[in-house]
Amino acid sequence: MSAEATNPATPGPVAGAMTPAVPRRKARARIDLRRLGRAALLGPASRGRLPDAIGHVVDAHRAHHPDADLEPLRRAYVLAESSHRGQMRKSGEPYITHPLAVTLILAELGAETTTLTASLLHDTVEDTDVTLDQVGEQFGAEVRFLVDGVTKLEKVDYGAAAEPETFRKMLVATGNDVRVMSIKLADRLHNMRTLGVMRPEKQARIAKVTRDVLIPLAERLGVQALKTELEDLVFAILHPEEYEHTRELIAENASRADDPLAEMVDEMRTVLREADIPAEVLIRPRHFVSVHRVSRKRGRLRGADFGRLLVLVNEDADCYGVLGELHTCMTPVVSEFKDFIAVPKFNLYQSLHTAVARADGQVAEVLIRTHQMHKVAEAGVVALGNPYAPPSEEQVAAGDGERADPTRPGWLSRLLDWQEAAPDPDTFWSTLREDLAQDREITVFRPDGGTLGLPEGATCVDAAYAQYGEDAHACIGARVNGRLATLSTVLRDGDTVQLLMGQDPASEPSREWLEHAHTAAARIAIQRWLAAHPAHGDSEVKDAEVAFRGAAEGSLYQAAAPEGPALRLGAEGPAGRSGGGNVLVDRAGATVRLAGCCTPVPPDDVTGFAVRGGVVTVHRVECSAVARMKGTGRAEVGVRWGDTTECRVTLVAESFVRPHLLADLTEAMAQEGAEIVSATVEPPSQQRVRHTYTVELPDAAMLPGLMRAMRNVGGVYDVSRAQPQTQGA
Repeated sequence: MSAEATNPATPGPVAGAMTPAVPRRKARARIDLRRLGRAALLGPASRGRLPDAIGHVVDAHRAHHPDADLEPLRRAYVLAESSHRGQMRKSGEPYITHPLAVTLILAELGAETTTLTASLLHDTVEDTDVTLDQVGEQFGAEVRFLVDGVTKLEKVDYGAAAEPETFRKMLVATGNDVRVMSIKLADRLHNMRTLGVMRPEKQARIAKVTRDVLIPLAERLGVQALKTELEDLVFAILHPEEYEHTRELIAENASRADDPLAEMVDEMRTVLREADIPAEVLIRPRHFVSVHRVSRKRGRLRGADFGRLLVLVNEDADCYGVLGELHTCMTPVVSEFKDFIAVPKFNLYQSLHTAVARADGQVAEVLIRTHQMHKVAEAGVVALGNPYAPPSEEQVAAGDGERADPTRPGWLSRLLDWQEAAPDPDTFWSTLREDLAQDREITVFRPDGGTLGLPEGATCVDAAYAQYGEDAHACIGARVNGRLATLSTVLRDGDTVQLLMGQDPASEPSREWLEHAHTAAARIAIQRWLAAHPAHGDSEVKDAEVAFRGAAEGSLYQAAAPEGPALRLGAEGPAGRSGGGNVLVDRAGATVRLAGCCTPVPPDDVTGFAVRGGVVTVHRVECSAVARMKGTGRAEVGVRWGDTTECRVTLVAESFVRPHLLADLTEAMAQEGAEIVSATVEPPSQQRVRHTYTVELPDAAMLPGLMRAMRNVGGVYDVSRAQPQTQGA
């Protein structure tokens, strides 16, 4: 059974200890799911029956949905009570108290009727003779779907892999309908409340799983009311001494005569009333784990550290109005300001965060949000209601039975994508925990206007696999905000990312990509490829296949150059062709040579300098060597372009590493009529490689077309003339 143990006397957080009743303080605590216990569920004591059990659920439901049809709840309770009749929990309570408690938790959060109906029935198919078809006949396809989703998580015993496989199934079920996860989280919360009859070692095991997986899932679904209570329950089990110390701190603070938070509330109310901004200002006490974290961060706690101030307004614009008034009339701590309204968190959370300081140095954190934002902040996806009810019905995918949930967060879609690729339960489990630990998300934009949701710290490698899946093996680079970037570049929220994909089907990922992969999808895809191609796994980086096609000889040279000195082919300097036949020099009998440092071509402005052997080297006038030689007193020799148009030029190509890249590049150069005189290829660095070519062209007018053709080769991101260097002529 999914709810196998209870003990209502289990030591753990209690509302009275966390939010003591202090008459002087007007406060609205977070949604307190603990206040309705066994007595509320069972109603007046009456042997053999549960007289008013469903009434508490109905009251909580009406508070959020006053016009809801309550008949399905009544019928679901009747079926659940009759089906579970005679079944007892380990604590001796009637089993029906468990589905009632789970349903009450969801009703307090504001879940819609369909979710509550399924919650009442969530154990009937698993633990009684009721069938899924009967549920569908009596309550409809939606309820049947939800009950089936919850039931599938409990059916199979996987032995040592039980937890990983259960949570893998949970993710799949959640991907089809987030209400399945809502029911499962409420189910775990009630079981955590009633964990006392279990052996300590089993309590610890369940608490650790709750801490590692379910609490992060509750956080990502935005169900803060569930998450905070689960955190406190886990804290009490795994760290009982620290929990007790925190309880004492809270009790000690509650007994103090002065209350700085209450004084600041009065001051804020006055400021906002004078500004004519309708607002509700409340004290929001911290829960146990929050107090513990603050005490570890700040040391000795003061009165303002035990809670935060919550300002609720009616309109979004009022949030910023409140912020302006508080920053004007009080002392703001500007470094604490965060705007989660303009940029919501990945779990739907919206609020303005700031902090104000008192004269005595105490700082109070302030949350500013609308009433609707507050509802979503507390209940997350539960507050969004039924995603399939009209008018959202058109968003449900049709045809193949696949259901598209409009409330599905981007992180959940990512988990669903990679969970299928995880090779075994252990890999899935460890990867899931790592992914859930990344509790902040960024949004990056594609050039086509689409977006990618990625965890904070994601790189271009992660973006590639998020957009293209395993086709990202062919990614050769990226542009971030219009600038060329390596695949290891860490992305920031709001970046625009253009991924550059190679055309060669033989393209393959590099082992070093694993060092830059931050997401589970990227790591698993790269690891699967490397496992399937073990021969490629020994090198630290992808081999650079360096191939040159000589235009004159038509021969092909290949070499691998992942490390070591640059590869040079061809002839340079005086031993090669001079290429200066179309330059006229004002010195009789002089031999002309075009300088290799700046490779001038018509119609560049040029000048010359005499060197040994009666040779005049020709430089572009902006070449740094010209300024240096002038500075040493070297005399210039007049040179000018002749009537011939043949030229020699040095081009620098920047590219990403991919197989056969240089063969494609030199072939494109040959097709443009360029004769490669010499070439230099530097060792690859961070998946990029730099090539330098000195080429002969029959006509200088061909140069722009040659450079354009080189840029059009896949993997080449820039081609430029060799820049003037400081080497001598």
